[in-house]
Parts: sequence; C-alpha cells; structure tokens
Amino acid sequence: MKNICIVGGGIIGLFSAYYLSKKSCQITLIEQTDLSDGCSFGNAGMIVPSHIIPLAAPGMMAKGMKMLLDSQSPFYIKPRASTDLLKWGYHFYKASTEQHVRHAIPLLRDISLLSRQLYKTLAEEEAFQFGFQEKGLLMLYQTAQVEKEEAETAKIANEIGIPAHILSAKEVQDLETEIQVAVRGGVYFPKDAHLIPQVLVKELIGYLENKGVKILDKTSVTSFEKKNGQIQAVITSNGKVDKLDEVVLSTGAWSPLLTSQLGLTLPMQSGKGYSFTLKDRLTNVQIPSILTEAKVAVTPMGTDLRFAGTMEITDVDLSVNMQRVRGIVDAIPKFYPEIKVNLPEKETIWKGLRPCSPDGLPYIGRSKHLKNLIIATGHAMMGISLAPATGKLIEEIATNEQVSMDIEGFSPERFD
Repeated sequence: MKNICIVGGGIIGLFSAYYLSKKSCQITLIEQTDLSDGCSFGNAGMIVPSHIIPLAAPGMMAKGMKMLLDSQSPFYIKPRASTDLLKWGYHFYKASTEQHVRHAIPLLRDISLLSRQLYKTLAEEEAFQFGFQEKGLLMLYQTAQVEKEEAETAKIANEIGIPAHILSAKEVQDLETEIQVAVRGGVYFPKDAHLIPQVLVKELIGYLENKGVKILDKTSVTSFEKKNGQIQAVITSNGKVDKLDEVVLSTGAWSPLLTSQLGLTLPMQSGKGYSFTLKDRLTNVQIPSILTEAKVAVTPMGTDLRFAGTMEITDVDLSVNMQRVRGIVDAIPKFYPEIKVNLPEKETIWKGLRPCSPDGLPYIGRSKHLKNLIIATGHAMMGISLAPATGKLIEEIATNEQVSMDIEGFSPERFD
C-alpha cells in the first residue's frame, strides 16, 4: 500500500484522491483553506471538449494589448514589476503560434473527452448527485468578425471528431424556449456538459472522508525534507507528514510558491475570475453558453443562473475589481434583453485564481528532478472540466500503470 501525500485540496487534488483511494492507497490530503472556497467552487461548472484552442494562440498578444486600455475588458494584465511575469509573457509570446495550436489541439481533445466520459461514469455509478447534465454548449456571437472566428473553430472541431453545428439566430432561439436571445448566431457543441461545482466538491469531500482519506484542512505547507533525490516529508503548520512514497502537488495558483521551495521552476500566473448567481428564477436559460464578445460564461444550475467571467493576469491576489464585474453585468442584457441585473454587492461576488501556464496546457506528470513528486496544476479556466481525467492520470502515474493518453505535452518541466 502506497503512502501518498496530496498537497492541495481543490478539484484537481480531490479527484486525484478519489482515484487513488480506489487503489487502496493511504492518502493524506493537505489544504490551506477549509475546502469551501477553492477556485472551482464558484466557477461556471462547464465540461467543455469544445475548448480545443489553447489560450496561447496567434493574435492573442495583440488582442490582449487592446483590451488593456478598457477598464471593463474581459482580459487584463495587472501592471507590476515582476521577473516571473516577464518570463511568463515571453513563453506566452513564444507559444502563440499556429504550430503550437496544432500541437495542443489533440492533447486538449483527448484529455477533455476522457474527462467527460469519467464524469458520465461518476454520475451513473456513484451515489453522487451533482447536477450533471448533457445539454451541450452555445457559443453566442453578435458580430461578423467573431462569427468568422467561431465558424473556423467549429470547422476544426468537426475535423477532429468534436461535433459542432453553426446556428442562425432563429435556431439559437428555438433552443432557448424560455428566454429571449439577441444574437447574430451561434455554434452549438452538443457533446459538452455542465454540473454544479459547489455540490460536486461537497460530494467528493464526503466520499473521501468515508473512504478514510486523512484530510488536513486549514493547514499550510511550510517546507519539505528532501534526501537522495526525493521528498522524505512535508512540513506543515500542523506537524510533519512523512514516510512518503509519492507526493502530488496540486495547489493551483499557489504551485510556483511551493515548487520554488523544491528548487523547481514552474512558469505560471494567476488568472483571476469572478462569478455571481441569480437565485430561484421563474424562467431560465436552458443551454449553457459563452457570450463570446464579452467572454462571459452563463450556466443554468437548477432554478439558479450563474454568470462567470474575466481573466485578470495577476499574482496571488483575491481582491475584487468592481470594474471587471461591471463588464460582466453590462454584457448580460445585450445578449439576454429580458434579464435585468444590477451590479452585485462586493461581498456577494465569488472570486477565484485560475492557474495559467504560458502555453495554455496543464502541467501533469512526474518530476525529472524529484523522483517521487507528481505535479498536477496549470489548468487555467478548465479545472472543473479536466479534473477527473487529471485525477485518473495521477492515479496511473503514481501506481505505475499504463496512462490513459499521451501526456508528454503536459510535462511540468517543458520550459526548463
């Protein structure tokens, strides 16, 4: 029986523990919070095989520079003197090529499809009720330029086996039977799905506790003991976790702070996002959607409706920028004229830090420098979407099984 310490109790850490627990591993999971406010807790809850184009793509640098001048834009880089930010920006620039996009597309497709299948199995086989629904995703647009961009993405998706249908405004409205939609058209991805993330997190925690996983919440990792090229112990604010066969690092946006203690470099920036939820609606959006010009995600969750958006490249900063939130609010009636939303009170707004790698691909794999360290982070906006597949891959790596897909492109040390 392997003794495994998982550092980080977000959705990636929880799913790693879930699959490892099925292999009768002895697991200790360490989380600095009380497990109720991780990056996945308040996100859009989308499972998106449709998202095959990485964040680092041709034209993104130019778009980003234009958006920096708009205080309500969906993309923003917080100005600051930071060597890490400059290095991240350099790697992002280097990755924003057609060649990288071609490299990334099959990787994102394969891990997304694996994750979707694992979610479906989870919903069918476990006694979990987490609002899993297979209603697809609508990419809604209002301008000719974005229509052209989305049509090109749909073409690529269909070519690699991800069904995508280009819809007229009327066809979009036919799908949305309860709410008026004001769009030029949309692309419908029928194989996407969604869930209620805060319910999923609670279900997973309850499952792991029942399985005997030792959960140390409100516990900070302060240092590591290393010997002979591996981690001997994890030192925490509540004592030492030692005699370790494997250590899984899944600390999201905080990962570089810990990898630096281990003598490793992990290029990453935090992508801050916000969400708020309208409760108990009498009429509701039927199909999850992305309001593409505004980069706002819209997800029905039972009778509730969640809006999420913005990508604010920053350091580990959880303050709320109300101008960014206003950008989300202002976009809603442009696409859904019947939905009137006031700017939420600051204390009601959920905020989360998404761990963003420079090339838009997650870090998943065993370290070459510390032989019992496995890294699982850098999923950006797709943490919920890719979590089961990542957890399954971590279980396979830790137990020396054949991995479910080629993960070389996810190497944690690909920027060394």
